[in-house]
Amino acid sequence: MATDYYSQPRAEMLEFVPEGAASVLDVGCGDGAFGASLKARGVASVWGVELNPKAARAATARLDRVFEGGIEATLTQLPDGRFDCITMNDVLEHLVDPYALLAAIKAKLAPGGVLVASIPNVRYLYNLWNLVVRRQWRYEDAGVLDRTHLRFFTKSSIEEMFDEQGFELVALEPIHELKS
Repeated sequence: MATDYYSQPRAEMLEFVPEGAASVLDVGCGDGAFGASLKARGVASVWGVELNPKAARAATARLDRVFEGGIEATLTQLPDGRFDCITMNDVLEHLVDPYALLAAIKAKLAPGGVLVASIPNVRYLYNLWNLVVRRQWRYEDAGVLDRTHLRFFTKSSIEEMFDEQGFELVALEPIHELKS
């Protein structure tokens, strides 16, 4: 890969995947690094969905099944009620309609299944400092102001989005030291 963007193992997100989850769908799986970590922890079956063709091909060596394409287009190919856990590490902010996706993807969860998502908070202190003090809003290659982000979220808008789609929030925690 030209960048490590698709190769991040996201170790900080592993703790949110429930112990005993036997089947996980990793949406935005990149080259399968996160899913490989899940398999190493004992998850029996990890499927992935990846938009980037090169990353999706790499993921096929690590995951049990990989769908190449956007999650909206591949959703109909995924069986209902199959997954104990669905992970979306930095995915929802890239979607035109994350609300519709959340409503539709619920059907893919097994009874008692959980959805784990990592979503950048636009109120991150560094961003506020740049906006208020430095009067800058500069898009970057990665991070909260990634130029590929179509949506920006705050803690309260994240809570509202999941609530409106019928999800019960079990935890909403920052994964970086600076809380906003």
